Amino acid sequence: MKKMLLYSLSIFIFIGCSFKTPPDEWKFKAVNAFESYTKNFLSSNDMSAKNDLTRAVENAKVSADLTSLARIYLGKCALNISIGIKDECKKYQNIQDLLNNKNLDAYYSFIKSDIKEEQISFLPKTYQDFAQYIKNSKFNKANNEIMQMNKPSSILLSASLMKNNLYNKTRDKIIKTASFYGYKKAVIFWLNEKRKKINDMNEKKKISKIIFILTKEEEDK
Repeated sequence: MKKMLLYSLSIFIFIGCSFKTPPDEWKFKAVNAFESYTKNFLSSNDMSAKNDLTRAVENAKVSADLTSLARIYLGKCALNISIGIKDECKKYQNIQDLLNNKNLDAYYSFIKSDIKEEQISFLPKTYQDFAQYIKNSKFNKANNEIMQMNKPSSILLSASLMKNNLYNKTRDKIIKTASFYGYKKAVIFWLNEKRKKINDMNEKKKISKIIFILTKEEEDK
């Protein structure tokens, strides 16, 4: 009986230790909230997206280390740019001098289409080759690089940074990817971009009709 009691007690202690809240739980909450924001923002779930962003910022603002907050501000800016919304990333600019973070500075320069040669190695690996191709105006290779990317948000951002030099097949992949994930904002933006670039009037009319159907519900609200 004593052995059973000791065994039960040890299991209870083990479980209690296993589920102990990590002291930096705020980081995980901030990351999870921003991931939810990304999905809801691109999916046109605007109210949910607004709440997600508020939660992400609130969790990041519990620390004097502003790195997580800076990532959120840059992430929001990048998402806007990825669907054609102009964004000067002012919130990131306001805290940039407090960070001295070469990785974040490089990403900021990248999404503002102003990256310097020496900054490319500080970018996430996903973007390094792409950024080099853009820097050297090798748009054929840049298109191929986008075609090989897997993460939807990376595809959307990269494409937006060279939207005037995209091939039709690249643009079609972007629309297909955005449609697969239900990213309505991105679908509509890239359908509009495709409509601008094609000459076939029948195809233009078809795209216009698709856009009308996708946006009509929003207009009727």
